[in-house]
Order: sequence, then C-alpha cells, then structure tokens
Amino acid sequence: MSLAAIALGSNLGDREVNLRDAIARIGALGSVRAVSSFYDTAPVGYIEQPRFLNAALLLETALSPLDLMAALLSIERALGRDRTMSPAKGPRTVDLDLLLYDGLTIHTPASGIQPALTLPHPEMHLRGFVLAPLAEIAPEMVDPASGRTIAQMLAELSIGRSE
Repeated sequence: MSLAAIALGSNLGDREVNLRDAIARIGALGSVRAVSSFYDTAPVGYIEQPRFLNAALLLETALSPLDLMAALLSIERALGRDRTMSPAKGPRTVDLDLLLYDGLTIHTPASGIQPALTLPHPEMHLRGFVLAPLAEIAPEMVDPASGRTIAQMLAELSIGRSE
C-alpha cells in the first residue's frame, strides 16, 4: 500500500456537499487516513469567480500513481466537472489534485487514456490553499523534489507574502 496526498477544492453549488461527496468516492480507492478541515479561500489566477472551499486528505491505496490520477479525474467528471468545457483555473464543482505519492518524483506526458502526471505537484509550493490544509494533517510529509516538509514550505510561503 502507498500513501498519497490529495488536494480538494470546490466553488460551484454546495461546496461542502461537493467536497464530502468527493471524499466518500475517494474512499472507494483505498483507505482515507486523514482529512483536513475545510478552508474558505479566495480564487487565485482567474479571480472573477466564487470563493473556494479547499481541503486535503491522505489516502492509503494499492493503485499506481497513474491509475489513481485517472480515478480522481473520473470522480471529477462524475461530480459534474468537465475540464474540456471550462477555462483553466475557472469555476468548478470539484477539483482533485494528486500532490504527493510515496515520495516519488514522476513526470509522464498524457498518452492514450492515461492522463499527464507530474509528482510532486509542480505548483504545490506556491499555493497556500493547498499547503495549509495539508500541513494540518501531514506537516512532516516531505516534498521529494525540494527535501522540505509541508510545514516548512507553508512557513516559507507565509514569510514570502509578508515581506
């Protein structure tokens, strides 16, 4: 079994119901070990949209990273998200991002039915709305690309914003 860190977000419809539904569906992919609190956050990038509700969870799973990513995308579609029909970083019922997986570093392009996957998530260290929930449940988890813990990355991000 492997341990994966997953970020969740929603800003359309009943955000809390969307996240709880996603968490339940993710539970069918393995064993949910921890779920963070829900964080109400402002949108980043594409800012003309509703506020988000964000969370993170730890999943123990037998799925490979690529199979887990494909399953997460399937859950998004089942909950009403169509990545092809909405603007990048635009409004969405649910957004599921695979952040970390057993300390692996992976970069695979999309091919056939397999989605593209980069681990650790390439923008994780820049996103307080990802790091804060993950630090709540896994502060000592290490980003294999930088060697820093989630707590360290969050502290560095917070320091950078206060300067």
